Amino acid sequence: MPRFRQTSEILKLMTKKQDIRDIGIIAHIDHGKTTMTDSLLAEAGLLSPKIAGEARALDYLEEEQKRGITIKTANISLLHEIGGTQYVVNLIDTPGHVDFTGKVTRALRAIDGAIVVVDAVEEVMVQTETVTRQALEERVRPVLFINKVDRLIKELKLTSDQVQNKLLRIIRDFNNLIDLYGEPEYKEKWKVDPAKGTVAFGSALHKWGFTIDIAQKKGIKFSDVVEAYQKEHWQELQKTIPLHEAMLNMVVKNLPNPIEAQKYRVPKIWKGELESEIGQAMLNCDEKGLTVICLTSTQMDPHAGLIATGRVFSGSIREGDHVYLVGAKKDYRVQQVSMYMGAFREIVDKIVAGNISALLGLDLARVGETLVDFAYKDSMIPFERIKYVSEPVITIAIEPKHPKDLPRLVDIMHRLAIEDPNLVATINKETGEYLLSGMGELHLEIAVKFLKDYGGGLETITSPPIVVYRESVGGQGIVAIAKSLNKHNRFWIQVEPLEEKVIEKIEKGEIVEEMGRKRIGAVLYKEAGWPTDEARNVWTIDEHKNILVDLTKGIQFLQEARDMIIAGFRWAAQNGPLCEEPMRGVEVKLMDVQLHEEPVHRGPAQIMPAVRRAFLGSFLTAQPMLIEPVYKIGVSVPHQWVGEVTGIITRKRGRIVASEQKGPVTMIRGFIPVAETFGLSAEMRSATSGHAFWQTQFDHWEKVPENVALTVIEEIRKRRGLPPEIPKPSQFIDEA
Repeated sequence: MPRFRQTSEILKLMTKKQDIRDIGIIAHIDHGKTTMTDSLLAEAGLLSPKIAGEARALDYLEEEQKRGITIKTANISLLHEIGGTQYVVNLIDTPGHVDFTGKVTRALRAIDGAIVVVDAVEEVMVQTETVTRQALEERVRPVLFINKVDRLIKELKLTSDQVQNKLLRIIRDFNNLIDLYGEPEYKEKWKVDPAKGTVAFGSALHKWGFTIDIAQKKGIKFSDVVEAYQKEHWQELQKTIPLHEAMLNMVVKNLPNPIEAQKYRVPKIWKGELESEIGQAMLNCDEKGLTVICLTSTQMDPHAGLIATGRVFSGSIREGDHVYLVGAKKDYRVQQVSMYMGAFREIVDKIVAGNISALLGLDLARVGETLVDFAYKDSMIPFERIKYVSEPVITIAIEPKHPKDLPRLVDIMHRLAIEDPNLVATINKETGEYLLSGMGELHLEIAVKFLKDYGGGLETITSPPIVVYRESVGGQGIVAIAKSLNKHNRFWIQVEPLEEKVIEKIEKGEIVEEMGRKRIGAVLYKEAGWPTDEARNVWTIDEHKNILVDLTKGIQFLQEARDMIIAGFRWAAQNGPLCEEPMRGVEVKLMDVQLHEEPVHRGPAQIMPAVRRAFLGSFLTAQPMLIEPVYKIGVSVPHQWVGEVTGIITRKRGRIVASEQKGPVTMIRGFIPVAETFGLSAEMRSATSGHAFWQTQFDHWEKVPENVALTVIEEIRKRRGLPPEIPKPSQFIDEA
């Protein structure tokens, strides 16, 4: 492992928190994040300037180099000097493809500022909007780099005035995103402005860039840049206005250090008592306080085991420290502490508050986990859940080519799910299916490639990708009664749709089970208008946004049976009656219960199946429906092919919501069902002669049209070996 010459200098500066910047680079795919990062590495002496811009140094996985895209996040620490002061820039390069959005979300928890990169030709795209929204939700302050300005001159042949007008439009559109998604307190403060130095312009490929401040100091005008390209002297721009200087100056001068950032970020991501010892240590980024780390990444190393990466919010971490994982409820001794230098980890003595560390020896560590000094294990409130903007909507069935490899396949699927929480590995013991669900086709394609690599050439057979559906209800069902098998216990259950605003609050993390009944009740009563008895009696919220509410009064033995009733609710919600897809957005009301006085007659085998049957019975009387995932789609296409693009989208059950002319191209925005996107690439390329650029991203769930739903349900039931007919409510409901 190479020993980087900067490591010792960086370690000395890590205690000077006012001179630290924890930042990420975020953008739409192919807008130039990794190319720009190369220039920063070259300036730090970590990469030859000759290959910067082409090396993609932080894309160190073979698959990334082969495909020319970033798949995982990569961390590195850089030194930068301004006015005689040395600064440490802890940098995270993130993926731009929508299928890897979850990795961006996790990286944002560890950083305080972000460079948002936008292609000057394509302008603000779908994923630009997504990553900016994610950053603002985590209170990560953005600055803007408008990349590929050279293309405006060389390819589009724009004049100096036209270039400036286009750049001003990009800045306006970006600030509109801050207006739309920013919190009121930060909207105006965080809007970018070239005059304030929060916008840079340049070409990452040609390694030049400038802010208005640098341009004024060096006497450079836009007309000079245009002239440099017209006369083929653009190489001189690398020397006059080097990209690294513009980017790192902008970061150091405009993005916050950890002491500043944690004062406003901690209240957003941690809901404990801010006046407590723990709260004060984190608010002040106190390296002498107790150790608190939020883990943001985990990966399995074949030699070292699980590597957990996280942001140190207070205290310090060193080898041998006795720590506690709040979620896993387990204590450990840290085996090794290191810092990242791209593909490598440098072992260090300790990492202090305000920095990013990698730890060995925490085998149950997971993304989003809270690590605390063992002495504070009983008083630590965990960090807020990391909230993802998307969810797995496509599934493949996977099996080993040779049955003897089955245990290895299961083990590696489990390993992949640990590294990437947006990959869901499911083993259906009844059907014998091994399923892998992900964000999109590319996400699953890469996962299967990693399965093979991690398994030492493990050969697998995969099914074509299929869409993940959900089951829901459109109205209120009857109060259904179900008896236990021994007839000694009865349950009365009624279901109805959960209001959309409640589902949104669950998705945003404003309602989570860990809040406790009192806080959940307050939110549902005040903000969603729920009746008091329903609001204060939520028993559980499952992963698919279904809620179980207890409306019973004075039932004997109910508390003893509670966990079994919840298990029955989750069992039913996981496999709906239409075609065994998970349910979504259903409120389940426990109206009444009769329980036998003898414990032996009210065990799990009696209670769970009865609760499940009552739930399914009421569900089937509540206008049951199949709902499907819908993508938001953004297409950038020259004007002459606009008709072809809109035709394809509408033909595929999609709808157009906006069409805006941006210079020589038109930006089309709309929605399209995920089920209709298989084969979209070939069709779009054929219809536009390869001139259309687009991206899709999961946006919402929508009811499947009835004529389509019946066919889909029939196909899913057939695939799962279920009887062709949807069961009747009477199959689940008993007489009173």
